[in-house]
Formats: sequence, structure tokens, C-alpha cells
Amino acid sequence: MRPHLRFFLISAVITSSIASGAVAAPITIGRSASPITLEGAAGGKVTGEPWNSEDIAKMGKVVSLFYVDPEERKLNEPLEDAYDAEHFPADKHQGIAIINMAAAWYPNSMIDSQLKQKQEKFPRTIYVKDMKKALAHEWDLQDDSVNIVVFAKDGKAIFAKKGQMSPDEISKLMKLIRSNL
Repeated sequence: MRPHLRFFLISAVITSSIASGAVAAPITIGRSASPITLEGAAGGKVTGEPWNSEDIAKMGKVVSLFYVDPEERKLNEPLEDAYDAEHFPADKHQGIAIINMAAAWYPNSMIDSQLKQKQEKFPRTIYVKDMKKALAHEWDLQDDSVNIVVFAKDGKAIFAKKGQMSPDEISKLMKLIRSNL
């Protein structure tokens, strides 16, 4: 290989790596999440519409966003129970469940069917499919796990947790949400 061609290829790889690394923006408390849209082959709402993270700030509500590997969905059942017990008012709180479809080993058609049933049973929650682990990559969320990010009414993150939550963490989170409603 010619020296100048080798230099060009190495430079292109380095530039590409730096550029792709610069795009990802981990969730930071006190800041809005970096914009991301899930649509078409990348995913979207269970209803078939695109989902855009910029809509979080437009809701004017406290938003609890769960990013879930379907195989790990029971990891935070006590947290789900706490949410159910709170009965947060629909005009002040919104739930979003984003399913990391690429993390599951079972067929997407099976997960799809379950999500459609959940959307009907829990119409206040927005169910979204992430077909390519976009949020895991872009927001630095934990793959093959359960993540929760809570956003204030202005769309800025006020809480973020990867993995299982302790009873104390759950209690503090419920108090934080109530104080931001």
C-alpha cells in the first residue's frame, strides 16, 4: 500500500472514531438529553409514529423514562409497585417505556404483541421500540438492563439510575417526583 494512502486511511479511521464518540452525550443531571428520534427501522412508538426525545420538554410534565431490556423487565418490580401506589396525576406526570428490542433473544413479533397489549392496558404510558440500541449508545444507558431517567417539567434530567434500585433509592425518587410535580 502506498504511504500516502495508508496515512489517509488511518486519518479517516481516527477522524471517524472521534466524530462518532463526540455524538454520544450521556445523561447529565441538570441538562436536557441530547436529541434523538426513533422511527422506521430504528423503532418508534408502538402506535407506529416516530418518537422524538425533544418532545419530553414540550410536555410540560415530569417525565419518567424507563429504558428496558425485555429480559430484565422484572429487575425493578418494587419500583413499578411504587409508581402504581403513587397515582401521579396525568396532567403533571408522563411515563415513557422504551424497549431495547435489540437486547432480547426472543422474537420481536412476540415483544411487539405484548407491547401493543400493554399500550391498550396502560394508555397513559407511551411505549416505544428502540430496534438498534440507539439510546444505549447515544445517552450512555446500560445495555441488557433497566435504566430510569426522570426529567423535570422543563425537560432537564433530575434523576438517572442504571440497574436495580434499592428500597431507599425508590423512596427518595418518589419524593423527588412529588416535589417536582
